[in-house]
Amino acid sequence: MAYWLLKSEPETFSWQDLVDKGAPEEWNGVRNYQARNNMRAMQVGDEAFFYHSVKDKCVVGICRVAAAIHPDSTADLKNGKVVWECVDVEAVKPFQTAVSLDEIKVTEGLQEMVLVNNSRLSVQPVSDAEWAIICKMGGL
Repeated sequence: MAYWLLKSEPETFSWQDLVDKGAPEEWNGVRNYQARNNMRAMQVGDEAFFYHSVKDKCVVGICRVAAAIHPDSTADLKNGKVVWECVDVEAVKPFQTAVSLDEIKVTEGLQEMVLVNNSRLSVQPVSDAEWAIICKMGGL
């Protein structure tokens, strides 16, 4: 299993929105090639941190990849071809305590995390060690 971090502006789609959905939801609207390629690497069953971006800037829960890469229903075809793809995710569990970006930046073992060094990337890999540290910080 691989681990990931998925960023969303809570005003657009929040952790609570995913929980309330109660079913897998497309992680759509990603329009960055590197983020799209990261989704192409995802496998059903992989887990991801759900990260509230912009104002909150914190990890708030864990979701799971529920469906493999497929065409993004919100994207138009480009020259008759699918360019933008997405996976479907479902809520697994909330963090007991949200873990802020500020905390992540000063925590031993997280200095090389993609979130710290490329905070704008909306879909990014997380190492096993980073996953364990942040889960512990979040009370899991």
